[in-house]
Amino acid sequence: MYFALLDGYEAIGDFMARGGSVLWVIALLLLVKWSLIFERIWFLHSTHSKRVKQTLAVWAGRSETRSWRAQQIRNMMISEASLDLRSTLPLIEALVVICPLLGLLGTVTGMIEVFYVMALTGGGDAKSMAGGVSKATIPTMAGMVGALSGIFAYNWLKHRIDRDLELLEDHMA
Repeated sequence: MYFALLDGYEAIGDFMARGGSVLWVIALLLLVKWSLIFERIWFLHSTHSKRVKQTLAVWAGRSETRSWRAQQIRNMMISEASLDLRSTLPLIEALVVICPLLGLLGTVTGMIEVFYVMALTGGGDAKSMAGGVSKATIPTMAGMVGALSGIFAYNWLKHRIDRDLELLEDHMA
């Protein structure tokens, strides 16, 4: 078990070294993005559920719910819930958009390294160019994988939040 973990750690280290410094930036970005996504999921399942129950209890405890003033209070309660739910969605969306851009940055820096090696060796040393090619392709792949997985998670969260807000509005109608 210990040796398997050590081998896995070494494999990840080799992969990160082959991808260059841009891959470390992408890894940090993905860590932040997925931390925010998991925080939103946790928030939905724990804190938001309690707040919805409290909001519905306050609304049910009102003596009148039909007047203009009561409807404004209802709108305020729904808006507060919406702000709480959507607080980190723009940041998650921005991180999803940045992922492929950082992948392209990795492509450019890797190709610069390839061209530099070609200029020094005259283009005849394929082994020297291979390092630059991997620094060009690995960050691109990591950026695209990070963006695609982030798109699916973001869309799921957005759909779930929209559904929860619609349910809250329906229960307060």
